[in-house]
Amino acid sequence: MDTHDNNQPHPATRPKPSKIYCLSIPILFLAISLSFFTKTSHYFGIQHLKSTLTSNPTYFQELLGFLYSNQNPTKTQQPNHISLPSHCVLWMAPFLSGGGYSSESWSYILALDENMNKTKFKLSIKQHGDLESLEFWEGLPQETKNLAVKLYQTECRVNETIVICHSEPGAWYPPLFQTMPCPPTDYENFNFVIGRTMFETDRVNAEHVKRCNRMDYVWVPTDFHVSTFVQSGVDPSKVVKVVQAVDVDFFDPLKYEPLDLVSTGNLVLGSRKKDLDSKTGFVFLSVFKWEYRKGWDVLLKAYLKEFSGIDGVALYLLTNPYHSDRNFGNKIVEFVEDTGIEEPVEGWAPIYVVDTHIAQVDLPRVYKAAHAFVLPSRGEGWGRPLVEAMSMSLPVIATNWSGPTEYLTEENSYPLQVDRMSKVMEGPFEGHLWAEPSIDKLQLLMRHVITNVAEANMRGRRAREDMIRRFSPHIVSGIVTDLIGNLLDRMI
Repeated sequence: MDTHDNNQPHPATRPKPSKIYCLSIPILFLAISLSFFTKTSHYFGIQHLKSTLTSNPTYFQELLGFLYSNQNPTKTQQPNHISLPSHCVLWMAPFLSGGGYSSESWSYILALDENMNKTKFKLSIKQHGDLESLEFWEGLPQETKNLAVKLYQTECRVNETIVICHSEPGAWYPPLFQTMPCPPTDYENFNFVIGRTMFETDRVNAEHVKRCNRMDYVWVPTDFHVSTFVQSGVDPSKVVKVVQAVDVDFFDPLKYEPLDLVSTGNLVLGSRKKDLDSKTGFVFLSVFKWEYRKGWDVLLKAYLKEFSGIDGVALYLLTNPYHSDRNFGNKIVEFVEDTGIEEPVEGWAPIYVVDTHIAQVDLPRVYKAAHAFVLPSRGEGWGRPLVEAMSMSLPVIATNWSGPTEYLTEENSYPLQVDRMSKVMEGPFEGHLWAEPSIDKLQLLMRHVITNVAEANMRGRRAREDMIRRFSPHIVSGIVTDLIGNLLDRMI
C-alpha cells in the first residue's frame, strides 16, 4: 500500500524536526516569561501594598509606587496634627489576607473607628497571622483602604500600649510558623496583651491552652467558647466574651440590586433553565471554603435527595480552596457517584459553583440574589457568612451547635438539629469532637422554606432586627471601648 494513502503528510509538507524544536523554544521561553512576570508582578504588588501602608517610603518603595501608579493606589496620608491620646491600642490581625479572622478584625476596627471620638485611646493596626492577598486588598471599599493607611501609620509607644493579638494562638509570640509575632516583643514590655481567638470543636488543645494562659485576657465570641476554653484548662479569670460586630449598614438589603448569579456560576449538575433566576425560581445560597468541616457533603445529600429538576430551585455554592485545588465541579460529580445518590426521573435540581473572586464591595449583591442561606457546618467559630446573610434579611438554615448558638433562634432562623457528635479524623484537631447535622431534618427545612415563603421572609426580617440590636458596630464598639477603658484606668 502506498504510504501517501495512509493519512500521512507528504514529505514535502511534513514539518522538519528542527523547525519544531525552534518553535518550541520561544513558546517555552514565553511561557516561562509569563509565569516569571506574573509572579514578579504579584511580588512587587505585595511590596507596593506594604509600602502604601508604611510612612516615609524608601527610594525602592517610591519606585514601586511609580511602577504601580496605573493602579491608582491609595495616596500616603499626610501627618495629622490633631492631638491624639497618648495611650494606644495596637490591633494585630490578618487585615490584608481575607478569611474569617480578617473579616472579623475589620468588623472591630470599623466599629471602633465610627466611635473614636468617645474613646481615651488611639488605634493602630499591623498585619499579622497570615499572608497578604492583593486580590482581597483590591476588593476592599476605598474608605476602608484609606482607614488602613491611616491606622497603619499611627505610632504607639511600647510602655503606653495595649496589644490585641487577633489570630489563632499558633501565631502568638513565639509563633509556630512564619509570621510577624504578636506581641512584637516579649509580653512584659506592654501594658496588657489580649488574645482574640476561637475554635470550631468541643475543646482547645494543650499547646493553645498554654498560649492562652500567657495572655492577660482572652476574648472569645460566644458563651459556647467561654465554656470550651475554661473546660480545656484556660484560666477562667482570663476568658471574656466579646461578640463580633456585623456591618449592618454595609449589609443592608435596601441598598443593592442582585448579582446575576446565573452568568457568574458554573453549572455542575442539572440543566441550566433560562427562566430560573432570583425572580422566577427559588435560590439557595451557601458561602464557605471547601473543607469537610463546612458540611458541603451534608448539604449536597440533602439537596439532591429532596429536590429534582421540576422543583424550580437552584443551589449556588460560593466557595474557594482550602488546602485543595479549585476543581470543585469534579469533586461534586465524584461525590455524587461515590455516594450512590440516584438521579431523579425529572433530572437533577441544578447546582452552580461560583469559584471566582467576589470583591468585598459586591458581596451584599450575592446575598441579595438568593432567597435563603444554608450552611450545615460541623462547627463554626462564629459563622460570618451566617450573620451577613441575616443582616441582608435572608432566612438562614444553620447547624444549631458551636458559635452560631449565640444568635440563632426559632424566631429569626431555622436552627438545624444535630444527630450526634463525631470525632475529627485528621488535621490539628484530630480526636476533638464536632457536630453531625441531620440530613433528614435539613431536607425538611429546605422544603419547608420554599413552601412557606411568607414565614421564611418574616424570620429573615427578624434576623436583621436582631443583628442591628445585638451586633451592630455601635453596640459592639461600646463593649470593646468599655473593656479597654477599664484597662486604661488600671494603667493610670
